Amino acid sequence: MESYLVRSKDSATSSKALTLIAAVLVVAALYFGREVLVPLALGLVFSFLLTPVVSQLEKLRIGRPAAVLIVLACALGLVGVVSWGVADQLVQIMAKVPDYKSNLDIKIRSLHISKNGNLSKATATMQELNKELAAVPGQISSNQAREQAQGSPRAAHPIPVQVAAPPTNIVQDLRDLLGPLAGVLETAAIVSIFTVFMLLKREDLRNRAIRLAGRGQLTVMTHALDDAAHRLSRYLLMQSLVNSGYGLVVGTCLYFIGVPHAFLWGVLAALLRFIPYVGILAAAAFPITMALAVFPGWRQAAFTVGLFVTLEVSVANFLEPYVYGGNTGISSLAILVAAIFWTTLWGPVGLILSTPLTVCLIVLGRYAPQLQFLEVVLGDEPVLAPEQHFYQRLLAMDDEEARKVALNYLKEHSLESLYESIFIPALKLGEHDYQVDGVDDDTRKFMLHTTRDLIEEFNDEYLEQQSKLSAENNPDSAAHQHLPAEQRLKIVCIPARNGPDELIIMMLGQLLQRDGYSPRFIRTETFDNLSAELARQKCDVACVSSLSPFGISQARSLCKKLPARFPHLQVVIGLWRLDVDGPSAKERLGNNCTGIAVTTLSDAIAQVRKLAGAGSNPALPSPSPEPSDTLVRSSAT
Repeated sequence: MESYLVRSKDSATSSKALTLIAAVLVVAALYFGREVLVPLALGLVFSFLLTPVVSQLEKLRIGRPAAVLIVLACALGLVGVVSWGVADQLVQIMAKVPDYKSNLDIKIRSLHISKNGNLSKATATMQELNKELAAVPGQISSNQAREQAQGSPRAAHPIPVQVAAPPTNIVQDLRDLLGPLAGVLETAAIVSIFTVFMLLKREDLRNRAIRLAGRGQLTVMTHALDDAAHRLSRYLLMQSLVNSGYGLVVGTCLYFIGVPHAFLWGVLAALLRFIPYVGILAAAAFPITMALAVFPGWRQAAFTVGLFVTLEVSVANFLEPYVYGGNTGISSLAILVAAIFWTTLWGPVGLILSTPLTVCLIVLGRYAPQLQFLEVVLGDEPVLAPEQHFYQRLLAMDDEEARKVALNYLKEHSLESLYESIFIPALKLGEHDYQVDGVDDDTRKFMLHTTRDLIEEFNDEYLEQQSKLSAENNPDSAAHQHLPAEQRLKIVCIPARNGPDELIIMMLGQLLQRDGYSPRFIRTETFDNLSAELARQKCDVACVSSLSPFGISQARSLCKKLPARFPHLQVVIGLWRLDVDGPSAKERLGNNCTGIAVTTLSDAIAQVRKLAGAGSNPALPSPSPEPSDTLVRSSAT
C-alpha cells in the first residue's frame, strides 16, 4: 500500500512537471514564432468576423469564392477610404502645427507653478544636485582628453574609407521607397491571404481540427468549436458595430463642438477602442490636445472631456453589457492580465488580439479536463456554487458576507429555494466536516448561530410584510380569523438530532406557517418525554427532520416507535439532501417504517397538504379547532 501511494505521488509530481515544461515551451514558441503566428492569428480573427457576412451572401445563392471576394473587396475598400481620409487630415495637422505653438505656450505657462513655492524650490535644488553629479564624470573625461592630446603632439585623424554598396533589386528598392509602411503592407498582404484561405476552407479546417483531437473526442471538439465560433463571431461583430457607432458619435459631437478634423478623431476613437483599457485614453487624448491647441480658452477642451466621459460611462455600463456582455465570459482581471501577457509576447498586435485569444483559451478550459484551470482563472462565472460560497463565509466566520450571499440569492429566488438550495446544503457540508474533525466546536457553533439568526430575520421580515398587506387590503378584518377546516391540523416538528436538524425544523415550520398551518416544535432527549409531550398536545401530524446520512438511525427509530405508540399519528420523515426519490428514501428507513419519506421541503409541505385534505378520513382524528399563530418551541425534560 505504501509503495502504491509513493508511486501515485511520484506520478502526480511528474505530471505537474510535464505540464510546467509544456507551458514554458508553448510560451517560447509563441514568442519566437510571432513572425508567422501574428498574421495567422489576425487572419483567424478576421475570418470569424467576416464569416457571418459571407454566410448571408451564400444564402442569396452566391457562390462561396465570389462571396469571399466581394466581402474582402468591400472590407479592403472601406479600409482604404478611411486610411486615405485619415492620412489627408494628418498632413493638414502637420502643416498647421506651427500655428498652434503660441496658443500651447500660453496654456503651458498658465500651468507653471510659482517659482517662490516650496515645490519649485525643491525642484531647483534637485536640478542643481544633478548638475554637480553630472559634472564629475564630465570633468574626468575632459582631463583624459587633455592628457591624450599632450602625450601625442600629432593627433591621429581617422581616414574615411568608402565601401561599395551591394547591388539592389526591385523588391529592396520598393521597401526603401515605402519606408516604415513596407512592413505594415507585407503583414496586411499575408493576413489577407490567410483570411481568404480560412473563409474558403472553413469546414475543411474544422474537420481537420476535430480529426487531430481524435475520434473519441468528436463530441467534445464539436461543442468546443461551435462554442468558440459563436462567441468570437458574435463578440467581434457586436464590438465592431458598437465601436463604429462610438466613433460616429464622437466625430459628430466634436464637429459641433468645433474641434478641427473631427473625422480623424472619430476614426481613431473607433479603432483605438478595440484596445482594452488604454485605447480609450489615447482616443480622448488627441482631440483634447487639439482643442487646447486651437482655442484660446478652456471651454472646448472641457466639452471634449465631458463628451468622452459621458459617452464611455454610458456605453461601458449600459450598452455593452446589453449587447455582448455575456458572450465573452472573461473576467475583468483576466482581460487586464491577458492584455499584458499578449502585449509582452506580440507587441501592439497582441494587445488588440488579447480578448479574442483569451476567449479561445476559456473554451479550451471548458471542454478539456486537463485545461479546466484556464476557465477557472480567466472566466467570469462564479467558481463557487452559492451554497459553497455561503458555507465558505461561515467557515471564515464572516457573518456579514454570508448574509449578503443569502440576500443576493433571495433577489431572484424564493425563500423555500434559499432554504433547500443554500442553507440545508451548507449545513450538510458543515456537519460532514465536523464529523471528520475538519471543523472545531467553536466554528460549528458560529455556523449554527449565524444560520439561525438569518432564518429568524427572514421570517420576521415576512411576517412584517404580511401584516402590512393585511392592514392595507382589509384593515377591519379580525387578527385571529379562523383558517379553513381542511387546514386545521395540529402539526408537531421533531428534530432527529440536535444542531442542524433543529434549524431545518425551523425552516419547515416557517414554510408551513406561510401555508396557513400552525406547527409546534418539540425538542426532547428521550422517547418517553417525547411521547408525553405528544399525548399532551394531541397532534395529528409529526414531521421528523433528519439531515442525511447523519441522523438516519434516529429517524428510523422514531419512524418505528411513533406509529406504534400513537396509531392515528401521521408521520412525515424528512431525509434532507438524500439524492434519491421518495420510495427509495423509504427503503433506507426499513420495511417496518409506516411513515411518509420525503427528501425536500417542498415535498414535505405537499404531503402535509394531502393529509389536510384527508381530514374526513376516519383514520385521521378530528383536527384541533384552535390553531396557534406562531411556531411554539417546547422542550420536555
